[in-house]
Amino acid sequence: MALRALHILLLPLVLVGVWWGASVATGLYYLPDPGEIAATFVEVWGSERLAADVLPSVGRLLGGFTLGTVLGVALGIVLGLSARLRAVLEPVLEFFRAIPPPVLVPLLMLFVGVNTTMKLAVIVSGCIWPILLNTIEGVRAVDPVLIDTCRCYGIRGRRWLTTLVLRSASPQIMAGMRQGLSIAIILMVISEMFASSSGLGYTIIQFQRSFAIAEMWSGILLLGLLGFGLSVLFGVAERRVLYWYNGVRAAARGE
Repeated sequence: MALRALHILLLPLVLVGVWWGASVATGLYYLPDPGEIAATFVEVWGSERLAADVLPSVGRLLGGFTLGTVLGVALGIVLGLSARLRAVLEPVLEFFRAIPPPVLVPLLMLFVGVNTTMKLAVIVSGCIWPILLNTIEGVRAVDPVLIDTCRCYGIRGRRWLTTLVLRSASPQIMAGMRQGLSIAIILMVISEMFASSSGLGYTIIQFQRSFAIAEMWSGILLLGLLGFGLSVLFGVAERRVLYWYNGVRAAARGE
């Protein structure tokens, strides 16, 4: 256990050491040393900025991701169960999926305005696609034998949907949600950089424009820590949801 913890910490420590050495050797104004960034981090983000910028950004991130998950899973189930509907809508879905979500920001600003709804729409427009597509494939991959078995035992309706379809598709749904979460973090920052008066993206771009370099790096560090923390929490939730699936895989490997 101690050896594994050492392996996990070793690479970050090496990278910090390389960064520190490069900042001292070059003396670049735009590359402050990690000590300065750490001190600035505590000073900037330990103040009222936590409530003014960080919490609203996290709220928009989680709200957009939750909405994208609900829409993606719901539409994915419908399209996964209906081959005819899927064939009709597939060209349209492929067209909209190919549009980079950041280019929708100016359009959404015109139709929705510069507000929280616009930022949520930007996040949803990007994170919904991996969830939707993975849900469709997961529903399509449900074992036909299990479908026939449920039909024989009279399992229909909502019980059939939750017991068989969602349970069978849950590994792929969770994989899509993991991808969607990383996209949601990116789009949260982009939406705040384009049009906002608060939030992490807005604050970082203001630091850059005012040449507050250490403060800018501290914001980037905070985003990295936020993404890492959310990934860890998602991993815990994923293991709880897919405990049965992980158990089946472990049994198949003979563990």
